[in-house]
Amino acid sequence: MVRLLDLTRLVSRQGRGPMTGVDRVEFAYLTRLLGMDAPVFGLVRTRFGFVLLDRRGMQGVSDRVASGGGKPDLLSHLSWRGNPARAASEADVRRDAIGRALVPFLGRLLRRLPDGFSYLNVGHANLTDRVMRAVKARGGRIAVLVHDTIPLEHPEFTKAGIPEVFGRKLRAVAAHADLVIHTTKDARTRTEAQLARRGRVPPGLVAKLGVTLVDPDWRHLPPGLDLTAPYVLSIGTVEPRKNHELLLKVWREGRDLPRLIVAGGTGWADPATFARLETTPGVTLISGLDDAAVAALLSGARALVFPSLAEGFGLPPLEAAARGVPVIVADLPVFRELLGDYPVYLSPSDSYSWMETIRALGNPLIVSQKGAPRLTAPNWDAHFNTVLTND
Repeated sequence: MVRLLDLTRLVSRQGRGPMTGVDRVEFAYLTRLLGMDAPVFGLVRTRFGFVLLDRRGMQGVSDRVASGGGKPDLLSHLSWRGNPARAASEADVRRDAIGRALVPFLGRLLRRLPDGFSYLNVGHANLTDRVMRAVKARGGRIAVLVHDTIPLEHPEFTKAGIPEVFGRKLRAVAAHADLVIHTTKDARTRTEAQLARRGRVPPGLVAKLGVTLVDPDWRHLPPGLDLTAPYVLSIGTVEPRKNHELLLKVWREGRDLPRLIVAGGTGWADPATFARLETTPGVTLISGLDDAAVAALLSGARALVFPSLAEGFGLPPLEAAARGVPVIVADLPVFRELLGDYPVYLSPSDSYSWMETIRALGNPLIVSQKGAPRLTAPNWDAHFNTVLTND
């Protein structure tokens, strides 16, 4: 099987801090396909059109994601003045390309591929009628991983215009996809309901995402961070959906609580939320941590607190459970499906219950649960065994 993996998201995300959950999935696919003997190609949409990569060019993308290296050319420098990392990334993929095309001529570029290829899109970029029609015109098969439909179900958690953009992407998936990959049964139910509203539900399968446990490295934490006092940890980009406001209410009103460390990128939350994160007693916000630093924080935490209002998958609670760390989560169907009886489930709007549960972490009988059996988290081998035999 010849596979064409869309790498647009990874290239476009260069210079924007640590990888998000969707970035990690695209990188996991890149890593797996590069490790297989089957022919593989990469497709990237840049500011000036499409770029086709062979295995060597895809390896270059992988290396740059890991190292952050690259060198911009004049074209990318002029087009990405405010983002030198992305300028360098786009310049490098152009240098490594085995073919380039302006957007209207994508079909001609795809003629360089062998017949019968499979186009894999797992990053939500390039989900357009133009791209999918070009793939179909070349006889390609289309497999798309839809992470969630939160922009359509909860537009209040997204930026203006995002629900309309995402709706167009899902219409293209409904019209053209040969296979839709879902990460949970809950996500499949929600996604297929949205696809049905757009006229067609393509064949689908459920393949849970893998959880990769990185070794903790305390040297990657900010200098001077005191971890000797008890603390609980929150992991996630600071945005309305992650419900940091509930945690802030708990720490503003509660007494005798462990410290709260919020490890998350600075998303698009209300500036007032950031101000409260910076000024609420007992709360520390840390941004820009790599995986080894987050793993170090998790290994010493009394619990992970995750009051998110909506999730497609939710990697942090799974990682915490796989490390044997107590988990307190919002009572969402996706967490029930993935975590079973492991966590404490609470309403994401009941600050009093969160306060009392977090305060109870000081009870030695509850703290001792940290030594309880760890959850067996899903792994990437199982995911790819399911997907790559059906794409």
